[in-house]
Amino acid sequence: MILQALATYYQRLLERREEGLAPFGYSPEKISYEILLAADGRVVQVNDIRDTTGKKPLPCVMNVPQPEKRTVGIKSNFLWDKTSYVLGVSATSKRADKEHEAFKALHREHLAGTQDAGLKALLGFLDAWTPQQFEVPHFTPDMLDANIVFRMDGEKAYLHERPAAQALRARLLDSDDGGESSQESVATCLVSGESLPVARLHPVIKGVSGAQSSGASIVSFNQESFTSYGKSQGDNAPVSEQAAFACTTVLNHLLRRGEHNRQRLQIGDTSIVFWAEAADGQEAEQAVRAESLLADLLDDRPSDDQEAARIRIELEKVQKGRPLSDIDPRLEEDTRMYVLGLAPNASRISIRFWEVGTLGLFARRLAEHAQDFHLEPVPWKTAPSAYRVVLATAPHREGSAPKMDDAMSNLVGEFMRAVLTGRPYPRSLLANVLMRMRSDGHLSGLRVGICKGILARERRLGINSDKEEIPVSLDKESTNAAYRLGRLFAVLESAQRQALGGQVNATIRDRYYGAASATPASVFPMLLRNAQNHLGRLRKDRPGAAVGLEKDIGEIVGGLTDSFPRSLRIEDQGRFAIGYYHQSQSRFGKSVANDDSNDSTQDTSEEASA
Repeated sequence: MILQALATYYQRLLERREEGLAPFGYSPEKISYEILLAADGRVVQVNDIRDTTGKKPLPCVMNVPQPEKRTVGIKSNFLWDKTSYVLGVSATSKRADKEHEAFKALHREHLAGTQDAGLKALLGFLDAWTPQQFEVPHFTPDMLDANIVFRMDGEKAYLHERPAAQALRARLLDSDDGGESSQESVATCLVSGESLPVARLHPVIKGVSGAQSSGASIVSFNQESFTSYGKSQGDNAPVSEQAAFACTTVLNHLLRRGEHNRQRLQIGDTSIVFWAEAADGQEAEQAVRAESLLADLLDDRPSDDQEAARIRIELEKVQKGRPLSDIDPRLEEDTRMYVLGLAPNASRISIRFWEVGTLGLFARRLAEHAQDFHLEPVPWKTAPSAYRVVLATAPHREGSAPKMDDAMSNLVGEFMRAVLTGRPYPRSLLANVLMRMRSDGHLSGLRVGICKGILARERRLGINSDKEEIPVSLDKESTNAAYRLGRLFAVLESAQRQALGGQVNATIRDRYYGAASATPASVFPMLLRNAQNHLGRLRKDRPGAAVGLEKDIGEIVGGLTDSFPRSLRIEDQGRFAIGYYHQSQSRFGKSVANDDSNDSTQDTSEEASA
């Protein structure tokens, strides 16, 4: 299903002449230098074609014949390669001489008898070239191990772009190993259903964060235990050369890095790509807009307040049941969407999640996610995305922003799957957040929102048997003991802060939050006794504040049973955190929650370093 969807998307992009997308047999690669050849093969000039507009030169990306899949063997690319192959010189390779011989052997075999002037010039170059000729002025040490292409002097097209070279490339692709046809490699393609030559090895996937820089495989059979019926490698799951190329090429296109690519998100170790289905030109425009909307809803790190407000309005319209056409007339509810999550796994790539649905369905589920997490006062500008949620599970250290590397990587896939499918959030997320709040004492609005979102969704789906709803804002009528205890803890902390002011080195939250939220009976009697001291001091200095606090304590305790619970379930620990947040924020009206004004900046800085 995944490969079929990718292959279909490749064909649509190819028909639209998508920039940077290579046709079959070609691949966008990083090229740094070009060698200009005379008709007899002499080197006329060597040009640095790297982009020098930035701080350091960057290779240009161009479509060249697809590179060979190298492991430990020596395989030459066609009409281009790095200097160890093209010139026999390298700063790192210890077998540059053998690699150069492979380059010469490949081109002498396949270019023999050619009548094309450019290809004949390349043969002349290979006949005359020796590694000892690598010297200034044409060649510099900066060239070592960079990729090189060829061009005839006075012509604009590179050798691999010449019609004769493209025709030869097509013939080589139609043959097995560039030579004789092999009927044994022909089978019914599992992607297209056509009888075509089978890809023995699939092209590698590049761009997945954490995977090998040279690329990793999404389909591979390199162990005997992976094979069956005596078949080897790609014959175990026959996918044609064309389909394998289409799938990997379009996936690499989706995974490309750059500010203009909004179809890729990075959350922890998971690289997420998504695309919309479209058939003709009009639908293509709808697909692009659908992809843009999904990018807005998935990524909660807008560049400015205006953009944040726009995204919030879009979500609110969906929450109210408004059609997507109210957001943009070009949007269609039934536009089919695909979301794929990939993570590195040694030399392979693992599928974290794969979800298929309509734009309207995904928009509604994202709106449900925003509603489940909703708190008042609101501690964020836009509803928290997977990135911010997972980052909240990382330790919060004084003076430094949390790092995604410290978060549980498996939470990314589980959480995204829950958001996109409407299923329950992972229960491990609740346990992890509660543990972090107990250990580092950082009770941010986002962490509390996670507790509220998990409990609210489970109740909405009928998983949680609690009769009482999860409150969005301060609910003084709530009879839930854990919620009231959280409120009581916030009032006792407020009494301490108001009584001691700047003399407080560590509040009761710093010292007792973990015990109070897990084993109330062991802590609250002592906290209430100490609170009398704080209230006594306030009666002298600020009698009005003392009266208000005593009233709050009386109202909260009056709704509790005669004894404090000996322990609280994990769900009740979440309610405790919600009660604490609501009560502590009630004194500040609609102000942003404590410390959470920093959440967005922390997220942004972490992403920049990712």
